Amino acid sequence: MQDVASQLEILRRGVEQIVPEADFLKKLERSVRENRPLRVKYGIDPTGIDVHLGHTVPLRKLRQFQDLGHTAVVIIGNYTAIVGDPSGRDETRSTLTMEQVEANARDYLKQVGRIIDLDKAEVHHNSDWFGKWSFLDVLDLMRNMTLGQISAREDFAKRIAAEKPVYLHECLYPLMQGWDSVEIKADVELGGTEQLFSLMVARQLQATRGQEPQTAMTMPILVGTDGVRRMGKSLGNYIGVAESAENQFGKVMSIPDEPMEQFFTLLTNLPGDAIKAALAPGANPRDSKEILGKAIVAQYHGEEAADRAAAEFRRRSSGEDPEDIPDAFLATDKLDHEGKIAAPTLIKELGLEATTSNARRVIEQGGFNVGPNREIIREPKASVFVSDGLIVRVGKRKIARVRLV
Repeated sequence: MQDVASQLEILRRGVEQIVPEADFLKKLERSVRENRPLRVKYGIDPTGIDVHLGHTVPLRKLRQFQDLGHTAVVIIGNYTAIVGDPSGRDETRSTLTMEQVEANARDYLKQVGRIIDLDKAEVHHNSDWFGKWSFLDVLDLMRNMTLGQISAREDFAKRIAAEKPVYLHECLYPLMQGWDSVEIKADVELGGTEQLFSLMVARQLQATRGQEPQTAMTMPILVGTDGVRRMGKSLGNYIGVAESAENQFGKVMSIPDEPMEQFFTLLTNLPGDAIKAALAPGANPRDSKEILGKAIVAQYHGEEAADRAAAEFRRRSSGEDPEDIPDAFLATDKLDHEGKIAAPTLIKELGLEATTSNARRVIEQGGFNVGPNREIIREPKASVFVSDGLIVRVGKRKIARVRLV
């Protein structure tokens, strides 16, 4: 196990707060002195199935703890997911069924395994304890928090001020998350900055049960590819862990210049000197984003795939078609007697856009062209003559070779 100073240098990178920091230092010093790994907790509520790079920020910190010899403890919050985490929310989350949560959890864990070493981690479902509780146990848990404490919570206070409802089941969430720490005897818990309230509730609950209270380590909220709002699937500004190398790289290259430092710090293992060089005054932002994109893609697909994705992006940026053009099948009965089809319908039938309305929008914006001469079609009402092997391009990254069947 590395010495305390070396561990702190690694673990402080990209961290917003360590609360209380003095307690964390004592825990770390004792861990090194006694060669006893810290138990580092991270809870995941499987409310969806797609893990994006925003989710990986605390997961990457958890992997750093693992690499330093500490124990990663992952909590799959199948009971807390049903309640719904109110942190950072201005309205109540939609209710999920247990079946939805369990299905999401299976996919979530597979994706999480691309970031942390699950073979060396402890994985618990909080249904293991909450599923055995009686109503009296719930009442006993609720005695640990007052109405004043819960209403003073920032997100609840904002909703109350805006006359938006705060439901009683939501008030249980921080207590449930805190109790998870009691069950697994956490030394450290990781979370986003908006979760600090719940992380501190755990300290209180542990103290009442005679345990040494955990310390909280919070990470910043990662902005999305728009560079403004937090990364999220519903906003369409996310980069998925399970996406192809080409898609991941292309999305990184599309981000504004401003969030590059945050992406470098939170999403890569590049040393500080390399990051400073990439972001130095006078550095070409495009070159810096390529370094960033390759570093991110390599984590999920390997260095060779990252190099191929970068080369492919350069090729497409210069107007060349990719080396491998996917086939898309089109039934001949979709064509009229002249072998033509409406341009929006062609785009939709090939799966290059989900709807004809989206396809019409792309056409009007000049993002649709066909054939070896890249004939641009700008009229949504136009019809296209289709022959087997015709190459169809939509936007900068969507392309297909038509195969008539």
